[in-house]
Amino acid sequence: MRFSVVIPTYNRANELRETLSSIAKLRVSGPWEMIVVDNKSTDSTRETILNAAKDFPVPLHYVFEPEAGRSAALNAGISLATGQIIATTDDDVRVEPDWLDQAAAGLDREACDFVGGKVLPIWGGEKPTWLANQGGRHWSVIALQDYGSKPVEFGSRYAPLGVNLAFKREALELVGLWDTRIGRKAGTLLGQEVREWLLRARAAGVKGVYIPEMIVHHVIPQDRLNKQYFRRWFYWNGISRAMLYQQSPIDMLAPEETTLDFSKVPHIMGVPRYLYRAVLRSAAGMLKSKLAGREVASFDHELWLCFFLGIWRQRWRDRHKPLGVMKDLQVHLNREAAVQNSDENRQRNPQGGQ
Repeated sequence: MRFSVVIPTYNRANELRETLSSIAKLRVSGPWEMIVVDNKSTDSTRETILNAAKDFPVPLHYVFEPEAGRSAALNAGISLATGQIIATTDDDVRVEPDWLDQAAAGLDREACDFVGGKVLPIWGGEKPTWLANQGGRHWSVIALQDYGSKPVEFGSRYAPLGVNLAFKREALELVGLWDTRIGRKAGTLLGQEVREWLLRARAAGVKGVYIPEMIVHHVIPQDRLNKQYFRRWFYWNGISRAMLYQQSPIDMLAPEETTLDFSKVPHIMGVPRYLYRAVLRSAAGMLKSKLAGREVASFDHELWLCFFLGIWRQRWRDRHKPLGVMKDLQVHLNREAAVQNSDENRQRNPQGGQ
């Protein structure tokens, strides 16, 4: 099998139907399969998948995963995938017909281990005036991405989005799967699983590249195009980043650029002291921008304060816990587990991946 496409889904039967219809129109040079993981949906998701499977151009597998969370669902689907290249996306996208072939071409051309691409919007409502037309940190809130027209390596400045990723199977076997503790779950906006995986990948020497030709279009519903959703997202992003810090100490402002030894950094109530200085600067910037009538700049500062509040809440809860293990040890443990799982999969399915 050349490709496996894995989609986690939860209570979005109508949107999923359109997504599967889009994926069915892919033009792919090589055999592929579709795996949809139902993350304990209570709507007609199961029926939607089984009905789509009847006319789908390639095998479409239904998988039920009872553990709540996008990461758990992805792990379940990836564990059953037989493709040499495993692509992941969401249940509310429309893909370009050459999506998978562009991913494969990028992996070969850039001699890398995983690739991610553009995620462009399908607006479900009027775009707010305070939301940038292209790029910027606001795009991360609604899972959009456009790093330009040239390939760039994921790392200190660029991070991928889980809605448009493709991996060589060997990369996932080496680095391991998603951490279910800090991924999206119903009722929360947790979301540092991709960044946590990226940190492990870089520690293991696994290379990822942004491929501009690899494109999906993401449906952005009206109920996310408001300031309250953005405030809530940044707050939960702060909680997620603090959870990541607890597991493996990183600079919570720029995880991939970590250079500090946090065992020597002064902390106040579990939070590195330098973050409080950043809070004061942002609060002053918000007040100054508001008085000057610069709404967009004022809102940017406000969102950073929401982010800090999330960090402070989680660090206060974890303030008495020792910081986590070193990344290199975690990579070693993941490598051993991946080798064991790979051996078990070969025993269960000796012809898988052929």
